[in-house]
Amino acid sequence: MNENDRIPKKQLLSLQLDLSKFEPASDEEKEQHVHMREPSTFFRDGMKKLFRNPLAVGSIIVLALMIITIVFAPLIVPYSYEGMIEVDGVRDKSAKNLAPMTYSKREQEAIDRGEKIFPHIFGTDALCRDYFIRVVYGARVSLAVGLFASLIVLIIGLVYGSVSGYVGGRADLVMMRIVDIIYSLPDLLMIILLSVVLDPLLKSSIANTSLEKIGTNMISLFIVFGLLYWVGMARLVRGQILSIKKNEYVLAARALGAKGVRIVRKHVLPNCISVIFISTALQIPAAIFTESFLSFVGLGVQAPMPSLGSLANAAREGLQSYPYKLVYPAVAICLIVLAFNLLGDGLRDAFDPKLRK
Repeated sequence: MNENDRIPKKQLLSLQLDLSKFEPASDEEKEQHVHMREPSTFFRDGMKKLFRNPLAVGSIIVLALMIITIVFAPLIVPYSYEGMIEVDGVRDKSAKNLAPMTYSKREQEAIDRGEKIFPHIFGTDALCRDYFIRVVYGARVSLAVGLFASLIVLIIGLVYGSVSGYVGGRADLVMMRIVDIIYSLPDLLMIILLSVVLDPLLKSSIANTSLEKIGTNMISLFIVFGLLYWVGMARLVRGQILSIKKNEYVLAARALGAKGVRIVRKHVLPNCISVIFISTALQIPAAIFTESFLSFVGLGVQAPMPSLGSLANAAREGLQSYPYKLVYPAVAICLIVLAFNLLGDGLRDAFDPKLRK
């Protein structure tokens, strides 16, 4: 070793580091400290973190099982949600309010003759209809309403909040005051008033059309969601855009001559898509609960089409004699709402950049 390469000795009272304690790393040690990370994306990282959340994974499994049930159960169960039970082509009036997994007198006689009859898993209702298939169709209607209503809220809130946040100035002031006015309206009262007012108007307009099967109450419900429930999404999107549009890449896009619509679509919205995605996931259980509540008070899905809320309302009449009829739709509502809430919390923990380590 040269004298120039010799490590100087540390003085007693010097603040210098003692260089004799440091040695160059060997090639083997360097290889041990090299951690190659495979290329990934924001969505892939978020999904990995989501699947490490046991509550979120449990919610996905519950929702998947419910969706499989409501899709394939009507293909297996030979009963319809509106038809009475028949034995040998004749309506069986004795199959009224049967307990779960039991048969009526005529069905038992047919079984004794060697015929195969599909069991009534949840029993029957007061009109001799299979209760399991009605709960399945009720869950299908409630899920469809929740998803479609959340899609309406997403589209209206996304467009309105994007325009308000990006344009700013006086337009933003006026648009936000409209949102404040809608926020001040009592939701339940407005839903009841709009449903009552729109019912006679829609009956004449949808007569003899494919929308007649859906019913005026269902269409009124979608209109109410489109009029009232988008304001939360609009304020969320506006707040995100107000903070994002000040970034340098937005200024660079403007300098290059990009139009406002392209800037919002290509640069602003992709950077707040995680928050929008999480908010939409949390909006679905709120829409399902609102639909179930309105159906429970008679302002939701019309008969004979079942809904979980209308089934709970019908079960209320025979609560003392047949309490299980209220348990099935109530448990279905609780499972759907709880699963979507836990899934929304898991999505927030996985995709929100502020909560990520």
